[in-house]
Amino acid sequence: MKKFIALFSLFPIILVLTFSTGCKQNSVQTSDVDSTHFPPNTRKPNIYIYPTTTCSLSVKIEFPVGGTITKSEPEYKDGWNIKVETSGKINDKYDYLFYECRNPDLYQYNSGWIVSRDTLFEFFSNNLSAAGFNANEINDFTEYWIPRLVEYPYYIIYPQLPNNIEKVIRLEFSIVPDNVLRLFYAVKGTNNLNVDLEMPVITKFEREGFVVAEWGVVM
Repeated sequence: MKKFIALFSLFPIILVLTFSTGCKQNSVQTSDVDSTHFPPNTRKPNIYIYPTTTCSLSVKIEFPVGGTITKSEPEYKDGWNIKVETSGKINDKYDYLFYECRNPDLYQYNSGWIVSRDTLFEFFSNNLSAAGFNANEINDFTEYWIPRLVEYPYYIIYPQLPNNIEKVIRLEFSIVPDNVLRLFYAVKGTNNLNVDLEMPVITKFEREGFVVAEWGVVM
């Protein structure tokens, strides 16, 4: 009985220690959403930056409804503090900023396309070009993703435009770009062609002034 009372008296202390020693990550934005149970994984967004003059720049990622960065290059820490040339070269080493994250699934799944596995390369090449991405950015996308989308005969591609992306992931720049192109694809493998989808409309992006372009995939 005395042992039980002693253990019971320690319970509040154990409870406090449990909640006060959690893992702290600089890349987590606090919110009412439990970031440990985010279902979608936003994979390999690449951020390409083209200033009109070589400049020092701070770039931060914000998660309005909660989220956590799981990978980054260069290392994200509390943000990226970088030097960028007009060619897009970052810190004399990188062609883009890379990160991956987990976040709440607030993306749209009403409009999209069903694409056969054998035509994915042609589809993404044409779609990214129509959206305004340049040849190098498109090549980076297809080189990485086409070899990884091989498990299903068909894939449902749901485009995520800026109004969809901004709900979950926002970019902040110390020098505000003139134009920002953001396009994610939520990708889902399928054996079923009988899927009711609305036809997406993607507006052509004009690359003028200080331009930032970002693509990514939601699995």
